[in-house]
Order: sequence, then C-alpha cells, then structure tokens
Amino acid sequence: MYLFNTQTGQTEPFSAPDGKVGIYVCGVTPYDTTHVGHAFTFLTFDILVRYLRYIDYTVTYVQNVTDIDDDILRKAKEVGLSWEELGRRETDKFRRDMRDLNALEFDHYTLATDHVPDMVAMIEQLIANGLAYVANGSVYFSVAKDPEFGKLSHIPRDQMLPIANERGNLPDDPNKRDPLDFVLWQAATPGEPTWDSPWGPGRPGWHIECSAMSTRYLGPTIDIHGGGADLVFPHHECEIAQTEGATGQKPFARYWMHAGMVRYLGEKMSKSLGNLVLVHDALGDYSADVLRLYLFSHHYRAAWEYREDEVDEWSTLAADLREAIDIPSYGIEQEVDVSVFRERFFNAMDDDLDTPTAIEALREISQSILEAPEEDDARDAQETLKELAGLLGLTLAD
Repeated sequence: MYLFNTQTGQTEPFSAPDGKVGIYVCGVTPYDTTHVGHAFTFLTFDILVRYLRYIDYTVTYVQNVTDIDDDILRKAKEVGLSWEELGRRETDKFRRDMRDLNALEFDHYTLATDHVPDMVAMIEQLIANGLAYVANGSVYFSVAKDPEFGKLSHIPRDQMLPIANERGNLPDDPNKRDPLDFVLWQAATPGEPTWDSPWGPGRPGWHIECSAMSTRYLGPTIDIHGGGADLVFPHHECEIAQTEGATGQKPFARYWMHAGMVRYLGEKMSKSLGNLVLVHDALGDYSADVLRLYLFSHHYRAAWEYREDEVDEWSTLAADLREAIDIPSYGIEQEVDVSVFRERFFNAMDDDLDTPTAIEALREISQSILEAPEEDDARDAQETLKELAGLLGLTLAD
C-alpha cells in the first residue's frame, strides 16, 4: 500500500513492521457542526481505517474534540449558551451525523478539557528544555529555537506570518518575543473559563491540545497523523515543533495525510464564511451511500466544489449496487467472474486510496451481475460486491 506523505511530498510505501498502526485525526471545534467538508475529511480516515484493518493491521484510531477555543467562547455568547452546553450540543450533533453516515466508532474520542494536566506537563517539559518562555502568566513556544520549524509545510519563514495571522495567530501580543511565537498557555481573561497551572490560572493554546492527547494515547511517535489540508500550517507544523521538542523523539508522525478542501459557491466551505452544506440537511435528501459515493468520486487530496446538481447522479449507482446484491442469482451455468474488477479495486485502494477508481470497479461488478444471463451463478460476485462496498463504508441498504 502506498500513501502520500505531506511532509516529504511523495507517495511512499506504507508499512508498520509490528502490525500495529496508530492514527490520530484532528477533529472538530464544536460550535457549528457538521458540514460536508467535515464529512469529506473524516470519512477519508474512516475508509483508511477500514482498509488497514482489512489488510490485517491492528489499528488504534484516535480523534479529538477541541471543546475549549476562542470560537466556542464567541459562539456561546452569540447563542446565549454556556460554552460547555454549546460544546456538548454540537459534539452530539457531530457524532450523530457521523453515525448516520455509517462511520466507524473511534477507539478513543478525546475532549481537550479532559486532558489539561497532560498539556501542563508537556508545557513544563518545553520550558525545561529551553524551548518555551513565560510572560505575564502566559507561555509561548519560541519558534527561533527550532531550526526545523517549517519542515512539514515547507513555507519560507518570511511567508509564514501572514498565513498564521489568518488562522488565529495574534502577532501584536505584547508578551511575545517574536510575532510568530505561538501560545502554549493563555493567561486568564475575565469572564472566560480557567484551569490551574504553575503559571497561574488560564487555559491551553490550541496546538498543545493535540500534542498532549496524541502522545497520551499513541506514544511519542504515531504512525499516521491526519486532518484537513488547512491544518498543515500552522496547526500541524506547531504540533511537530512542540511534540518533538518535549519528547526528544523524532519523528512525531511517520506519515502525514491531509484531505483536500471542499468549496461551495466558489469559496472554501467553512463555518467562518457561513457557506455550509450541513450533513443533516443533505441526509434529508440522499442516503448515506449516495453521499459517500459522491464525496469519494473525488480523490481525498483533491480540492473540489460541492454541487447539489451532481449529487443526484450518484443515486443511480447506489440503486444499481443495491439491485445487484438483491437480484436472484442461483443459476447453474457458469459463474459470473468479477476477479479482474476485484483486482482493480484493490490496486486502486493500494494507490493512495484512489477511491474514484475503486468506485468505478464497484460499478463494473454491479453491471456484470445485472447483465449476466439468468442461468449464470452470480452469488460469489454478489459477495465480492458487498465485501468491497463495505470497505468504502457503503451499506447497500435501501
């Protein structure tokens, strides 16, 4: 099996010599869930986990919830809820939406607020290692102390700051030694929730949350770290710097996988822009199978535009797949041979999860069954279709 590694920019053979694979995927910030862009990212890793388990890897699948964040605090004030109530409500929505999309359960589904002591311990280690500094009750990572900073995104240092500023960095923070330094611990602000720490009351920064939770459940080096492509910089770049800086273990992740951004009405689908297609609404019109077929008619690394008029086209294939497994096929003549399409399916999946080609292989299997003479035996072909469809998370249910 080959996977594209963001850090090296190459498609590389994947292996885990001990047969065990730890996967950490950055999850939602629960204040306005769940849109189709979320679904594309998280179902990508759902398919990856299914496939790795099928080819006999033992997978531990971890996803987090960033349940304390500036956006949650802002949104909670807007809707008149406590930040805890908003987080619980939106997290429940997300989990329900993912179940409705036939997604696998996570082995560990971790809340940031349950792991603050782990974050504090990691920050203390970074300070002890000379990579972080305390200023007026806040703690910052010193980017200048890490000569490898940028090795994931490969963004030139002079181009980093504008991108970081667009994604939550506060360059004018007077406590910073360098505008690119990022916060590990944020000193208490009146009216905001706080936790105790050696530097006074406050709350953790965004990046440290994932470092603490991933290493807690998967150790200092994890096999696959994933998320949306918008997290490459600064979030995942900062994760590498602080995790390797705290643990002394390199690499932090052996493979970095990122799903492409989904656009809608000409812009990246995002909560901040408000151009969302919510999964709950889409499932009112289409089955989970139809949505999965449409989403993964695009390669997971592609950036693409969601169009309602295109979703309908995949209803026909979903119906054909269902009909192909339901049609009576107990003939006594020759068996329907779909081995060439089965091989095509697995070759596609081994090639960096080439789901568009894998879906076409399913189409060809279904057509072979539907077009076979009545006297032919298609039972093995039907079992193959169900087996391979399941690897894409399809239920083939009406």
